[in-house]
This record gives sequence, C-alpha cells and structure tokens, in this order.
Amino acid sequence: MTGAYVLINCMAGKTGSVVRALRRQGIKEVRAVTGLHDIVAFIEAKNPNKLGEVVLNKIQTTDGVQRTVTMLTVKI
Repeated sequence: MTGAYVLINCMAGKTGSVVRALRRQGIKEVRAVTGLHDIVAFIEAKNPNKLGEVVLNKIQTTDGVQRTVTMLTVKI
C-alpha cells in the first residue's frame, strides 16, 4: 500500500461540510486543523496512480475545496 497526507484548503466557511463530505466518500482519516491549511487527510491506495485518482476524483472535486497539496509517505 502507498500512503499520502493531503493538505486541503477550503473556501471560507466550508471546512465542516468538506470534512463530512470526504468522510461520506470513504476517506477515513480526515481532520480539521489550524494554521496554513484547513484539513489534513490520510489516504492509502495500492499504488501512486490510485492515490492520484483519489485526490483528483474525490478530494479535488468536493464542493468547497480550493487547493490541495499531496505528500507521499516513504519508508525509511
């Protein structure tokens, strides 16, 4: 499995609805945070291409999402 943290910026006032929408879409680890970004999500998939599909087709298309930054995890 390949994992990634996705940092999400939302439109003003949309953080709560984006968190709920992402959880309804099956993204289990979704947290509202303070600071530069509004939400941090952790996603896993079989390979990096499948991770990209989740980001492009589920997260970025969610109403209220403005921008994402995706950080793949690595084994050390």
